[in-house]
Amino acid sequence: MADDRRTHRSHVSYIDKSRGYYGAQGYPQAYQWAYHQEVPFAALEKPLAESRIGLVTTSFFERKVAVAGGGTKEPYAARCDDALGGLYNKDLFWDKDNTHTDDLDTYLPINRLREFAARGRIGSLADRFYGVPTDYSHRRTSRRDAPQILEFARQDELDAVVLVPL
Repeated sequence: MADDRRTHRSHVSYIDKSRGYYGAQGYPQAYQWAYHQEVPFAALEKPLAESRIGLVTTSFFERKVAVAGGGTKEPYAARCDDALGGLYNKDLFWDKDNTHTDDLDTYLPINRLREFAARGRIGSLADRFYGVPTDYSHRRTSRRDAPQILEFARQDELDAVVLVPL
């Protein structure tokens, strides 16, 4: 029997890298991940093969010009077909040493979900996808961004969304 033990992790530890990044920036408190006592998810009401699915990303649809005091990072909805050339994410912080965003389907799997719909694994993919550019504010995410994404999902009559953070 082969020994599968390793002396080091073989995956990128996003949590450790984030804590290290914020610590190196001089923040006095370690980054705190959002935590919910009550999980804000629900079971599907119908089979996945009959469900309309949407996508949510933390990447930008297009580069926004920063304004004095910081840029705005508003939630948005855009047509899936308009994203096929890729999204703007070069200014975002992610582990660029160990991964890349050259393949749209790694962070916005429009093509894969369309294939799943063609095979009957999902009912359909929404015509639009939704974005919540990374903000690092739990308060803004829960009070502004999440309700806006929910409104987009209701407008598009979705049964579920796939969250794909960058």
